[in-house]
Amino acid sequence: MKKKLALLLLCLAAYSVRAQSPQAINETVFKFGRFIYYLSSSYVDTVNIEKLTEDAIIKVLSELDPHSSYTSAKDAKAATESLLGNFDGIGIEFNMFNDTLLVVSPIAGGPSQKVGIVAGDRIVEVDGKNIAGVGVKSLDVMKTLRGPKGTVVNVRVARRGMEQLLDFTITRDKIPLYSIDAKFWAAPGVAYIRLGRFAATSHAEFVQALNELGKKPEGIILDLRGNAGGMLDASAYIADEFLSKNELVVYTEGRVMPRMDIVATDTLGRFEKGKLIILIDENSASASEIVAGAVQDWDRGIIVGRRSFGKGLVQNQVELPDGSLVRVTVARYHTPTGRVIQRPYNNGETEKYYKDLYQRYTNGELYSLDSLKSLPDSLKFYTLKKRRAVYGGGGVTPDVFVPLDTSNYTSYHARLVRMGIINQFTLSYIDANRSTLRQKYKTFKQFNKDFSVSDSLFNELVAFAEKQKLPKNEAEISKAKHDILVQLKGLVAQDIFTSSEYYEVVYPSIDNGYQKALEMMTSWKNYEKLLR
Repeated sequence: MKKKLALLLLCLAAYSVRAQSPQAINETVFKFGRFIYYLSSSYVDTVNIEKLTEDAIIKVLSELDPHSSYTSAKDAKAATESLLGNFDGIGIEFNMFNDTLLVVSPIAGGPSQKVGIVAGDRIVEVDGKNIAGVGVKSLDVMKTLRGPKGTVVNVRVARRGMEQLLDFTITRDKIPLYSIDAKFWAAPGVAYIRLGRFAATSHAEFVQALNELGKKPEGIILDLRGNAGGMLDASAYIADEFLSKNELVVYTEGRVMPRMDIVATDTLGRFEKGKLIILIDENSASASEIVAGAVQDWDRGIIVGRRSFGKGLVQNQVELPDGSLVRVTVARYHTPTGRVIQRPYNNGETEKYYKDLYQRYTNGELYSLDSLKSLPDSLKFYTLKKRRAVYGGGGVTPDVFVPLDTSNYTSYHARLVRMGIINQFTLSYIDANRSTLRQKYKTFKQFNKDFSVSDSLFNELVAFAEKQKLPKNEAEISKAKHDILVQLKGLVAQDIFTSSEYYEVVYPSIDNGYQKALEMMTSWKNYEKLLR
């Protein structure tokens, strides 16, 4: 019965979308409202009208395109926070370790740091309620510790070396969510910046990252791999830093939305000259593709990696009366040459659409460029300065292809990561050695030079994994050992310094995309021909 009702609601909603005149829309809305009222007042059993309505909205949107979506009122706040780049809370990074909340790091300048919470503290009570050893989930903890700015939360903390629990009263405040995952000098004059998402604060963070590096780089490696997008404005501002005044960044156009051009200004442009490489992969989408597409179309830099996801649809977000959100596709975006980056889809076949990434894996595209050589001429465009051939119709195709590296892949290593074993082991090691490590390694430079994972520590990890029901596999352990050692060192660096140091340890050793970009930067003349 519920399926039939949902189908009826779908038909009503679909009719209202097709209707053009205000009178026809009003009649459909009245019809829908009358039906709901009759259903709630007369149906033989109690009907959950709220759920029925939500199901109908979700079903309608699923029949339109893969990126129109509905967010319940319950989840809307979290979705908005991620785009705004902040939330209200106490300001800690934490992990659930042995069923207890372990503070990995208090956020610098945040409420917790101000009252004296330190890394390694275990929060065992929140507002008088025990949260240790009772199976509390991370999401439940987040809900408990977050709250409106200015409100107070009382916590009790167990600290290593202290017999008594410590009491803290923390006043919640705005906590930033950062877009920049890493920034460091990859080589003399070459800056590496990893941007994880495009939020309201992304451009300001990008500028700050450049400033904190201390001097203007000769070259920039901008890593957008895995960046699923975000705010259009943020991507436009960052692209503007690379492009000259009046150069088109992107334009959008829809059935009822007129063409809107976004062009580079003369107020930004901190890196209009200099060597530029942008790293992308199959998980780089939307706003990432806007930046990569603009840079490629203007022959401003070299795109390195694998074909991007292919999301070129623009959504407008509307808040419904109960606080829920509907994001509806209103336009397509086009790169400066006119390329449509959106890959093909059939209405209502969302599951098949998202299986495309799996198809890329199975058909060999992630390992070889050959599968892309048969693109039709109808998808061919030419860059605006050098008249190089580029392609539309589904993602940004890189100038330099870097295959997915599985040379050291083993299922043992994969399970070590997926099961959270390597993270749990690192937390345990850090917890027991935090003060010693911080006293011994005052700077990351010293740590990176002198710290290495000993064979005994590695063997402890393997033994810990066995206790966590991951059987030892000598052949696979031997094959993956180098990568596991590097990752373990990176996780230690991340804990005693920042996440940026994780990438600075790991990428030079085991990331072939980063290695290729750096090799290109340091032998630029060999690759400059791509921009001629």
